[in-house]
Amino acid sequence: MSGKRTLLATMLAALCMPAAALAQTAGPESVQIGLSTDRIEITADFSGADLTIFGSVDNADPLINRQGRYDVIVVLEGPARPVVVRRKDRVLGVWVNLQSETFLNVPQSYSVATTRPMQDITGPTNYRQLALGADNLHIQPADPDGNPLTIQQFEAALRERKKATGLFNERVGGVQFLSANLFRATVSLAPNIPVGTHKARGFLFRNGVFVKETSAQLAIQKSGFEQMLFRLSSNHGTFYGFVAVGLAMLTGWLGRLIFRRD
Repeated sequence: MSGKRTLLATMLAALCMPAAALAQTAGPESVQIGLSTDRIEITADFSGADLTIFGSVDNADPLINRQGRYDVIVVLEGPARPVVVRRKDRVLGVWVNLQSETFLNVPQSYSVATTRPMQDITGPTNYRQLALGADNLHIQPADPDGNPLTIQQFEAALRERKKATGLFNERVGGVQFLSANLFRATVSLAPNIPVGTHKARGFLFRNGVFVKETSAQLAIQKSGFEQMLFRLSSNHGTFYGFVAVGLAMLTGWLGRLIFRRD
């Protein structure tokens, strides 16, 4: 009899539970992001831009929300390619490349937007585990058996060079909550952003604890005459080479006719 009363009391408590509490017990929080377009076309005079990404936090705890203890980090990561880093030294008064290191699968660009400074969101261990942030990206050397100190120096130089050219950038406060659940993220596109498929990723943290990740894809392409040349060089390399040589010869011949001295 006591078991039936306990079951009945539990059912009544569930029926009387507020809707917000039911939403909280329905499952853990999750994050969603959405892009207004899956393709961006840029021209030769592209000088950089801001990309806006909208998102939402589902199953958010109302109390945690009111206390502002949800944090979101949004990343736009460019296509990965091998990169060769060279060190120049002066030899007999001339700067020459004496040493180099090759790294595999290096993101060509990496833009970050955060709700707060990253050190205020969670600890370095979490960032390393998630490979989140330009300083925590896993960059694999082509020769892992090389000198660890040399590899570390070249890897640091690679990250610094990417930051100096704007390809690795961070925007603190770039993620802003528009309501209790909706947020807007603004990431920077560098003027020299590479073409290809980029991945937008959203990371949700609650009280400094990682909760969920989501992602979406974005294609960045050249447009106009530049896109035609890019496709020609990629799909018909031999023909493109002959055309380039022919145009160079034609240009030289025309220049000789125009500027010759009789």
